[in-house]
Amino acid sequence: MQEIISATNFADIMGVSKATLAKWEANGTFVPQIGEGGRKYFYISDIAHVPEIEQMIYSNWETEMQTKPLRAYTSIELFAGAGGMALGMEKAGFSHLLLNEIDKDACKTLRFNRPEWQVVEQDIREVSFKQFEDKVDFLSGGFPCQAFSYAGKQGGFNDTRGTLFFEMARAIQQVRPKIFMGENVKGLLAHDGGKTLATIKQTIVDLGYTLIEPRVLRAIKFQVPQKRERLILIAIRNDIAERVKYQWPQPYNRIMTLRDALYKGDLFDTDVPLSDGQKYPPKKMY
Repeated sequence: MQEIISATNFADIMGVSKATLAKWEANGTFVPQIGEGGRKYFYISDIAHVPEIEQMIYSNWETEMQTKPLRAYTSIELFAGAGGMALGMEKAGFSHLLLNEIDKDACKTLRFNRPEWQVVEQDIREVSFKQFEDKVDFLSGGFPCQAFSYAGKQGGFNDTRGTLFFEMARAIQQVRPKIFMGENVKGLLAHDGGKTLATIKQTIVDLGYTLIEPRVLRAIKFQVPQKRERLILIAIRNDIAERVKYQWPQPYNRIMTLRDALYKGDLFDTDVPLSDGQKYPPKKMY
């Protein structure tokens, strides 16, 4: 593991704001070193006792990455977007039988990158999944999160987008996958005083699934140069739940930064090619 870590990355690992980090510094809880230009950082050895750091130091990441699927597992991806989660599932050994997405541009991207995938460009409320009953190992989807996001109005189930969770539940009921995974923003945890998540949990029970206690996972801990935080829900069909021992992934042993994303290194075998990037429309250029 790297010998030092920036104060900013430390805050991200801990899931706290810079203001909280400043309070910790002021009261002596965690006092960073000061480098050139006032850059603050910690020696890993000084914070090795912190559980989040200890998990990184003694992580079994490399061992877990050697895990191979026993067979070709089948899956369905809902709210597929441009395929970020679907590509991850593919790398984990899943073979997609169907991907559903309503956005036409996202569907174009899916078809361009994976012509062999069956992409259903349609409103999920108009899609039947009955033909896949008892034929799918895994179903996943990041059901629309704006209704529960701190950045949005947090309308929850009163928001049309929030009710799409129940469309995912309908798909689960029709398909009966062995396991399903739902992904959403961490704001869902506290939305409406926890009532929204309680409703989702009860729906999962009613579907005949055993829910693993949800966790918020931070992308920055899993070899991703992003601060994205997401609530992950994993549920196992009741008839096989007693035979399944689920383990959450262990963190990578160092933090990836923007440099790792742009230049040849541990993540990529080449630098990011030159690009003009996104063009602003005229009305936003000035």
